[in-house]
Amino acid sequence: MGDKAHDTDVVVLGGGAAGLMCAVEAGRRGRRVVLLDHAERVGKKILISGGGRCNFTNIHCRAENFLSGNPHFAKSALARFTPADIIALVEKHGIRYHEKTLGQLFCDRSAMDMVTMLEHECAEADVRVVTGAQVLSVKWDGKFVVETSAGVFHAESVVVATGGLSIPKMGATGFGYNLAKQFGLRVVECRPALVPLVMSGEDASRWCDLTGLSAEVVAATGEKQRRGSFREKMLVTHRGLSGPAILQVSSYWRAGEAVEVDMAPGIEVFAPLLIKNTRRDAGAAVTALRAVLPGRLAERWVALHEPKDWSNTSLAAMEREVHAWRVVPAGTEGYAKAEVTAGGVDTAELDAKTMESRKVPGLYFIGEVVDVTGWLGGYNFQWAWASGVSAGRAV
Repeated sequence: MGDKAHDTDVVVLGGGAAGLMCAVEAGRRGRRVVLLDHAERVGKKILISGGGRCNFTNIHCRAENFLSGNPHFAKSALARFTPADIIALVEKHGIRYHEKTLGQLFCDRSAMDMVTMLEHECAEADVRVVTGAQVLSVKWDGKFVVETSAGVFHAESVVVATGGLSIPKMGATGFGYNLAKQFGLRVVECRPALVPLVMSGEDASRWCDLTGLSAEVVAATGEKQRRGSFREKMLVTHRGLSGPAILQVSSYWRAGEAVEVDMAPGIEVFAPLLIKNTRRDAGAAVTALRAVLPGRLAERWVALHEPKDWSNTSLAAMEREVHAWRVVPAGTEGYAKAEVTAGGVDTAELDAKTMESRKVPGLYFIGEVVDVTGWLGGYNFQWAWASGVSAGRAV
């Protein structure tokens, strides 16, 4: 392309789920669309999602499944493009899929099927896809002027779909946030989300040698107004805690707060020891706890919580503790291990129906770069599709 200037209607920055869907929707409307991505091919993050099978939506998706400074912001977009809509598109392309736990939908074969689907849709909508293109600057001069390593593009609209800071090895950068600030938009402080938690030295020495052990728990954290509580699996790692329950609450956690874990949800673990003439000692307690936890985890928990006596009062205290194990994490595993980035472009800066900036006409922000963060299990993909479609119908 060289340095030649190219006139178009819409430039989409970022070839992830949100950017691709936006480009397709705009192209279907007859808009001239150029999609730019810095990677050698589009959809790289899609390819690694869901263990390589892409958990492309969740059939239970609602606005309540998202964190945002404005909990109502996502409602409009999610109503415009629902899980049924992405399922219809997947079925149109003959992609086979299945439901796993808690409403998550995965491709049967490979996430590559989703990327191929989106590439075909782009081609049908006459979207011009340019990969390996580094964006050097975005300016306004009566039109948007997007200077890239692949040439200069003049456009009526620019859609920022550059993602967040998570998984930097995939090329993640803060470009979208910097661009928002350049145009005067507020950015909510970013942090890693859906990320393993790291234990402090004392807790690590107590628990981290049990790496690989897991159990179904209820994990909770956060102040009342942003309380997150999830019943799923917890996994002990060499640095702390992970597994779906922990990843979920990590999005709600703030430094210095405790994570509270119910190790035996819905079960009175030590009730059998209250029966008259029943043996009461550490061995009996371990046996009772093994009904809900792996043996080594049960042994460790009892060893660290064994009472001075085995009275009814002490057993009641142990029962309370097993349902309210408190850990104050030292931190998280950071963006390298985070599935998404929480925070981002303030939703107060955007029109909820179109994703357009309220300050800068023609400038749109969609997907992960916006301060809307979904739960684990297909919700972030649904936000990507829905916000992309909303912008694509407006540009």
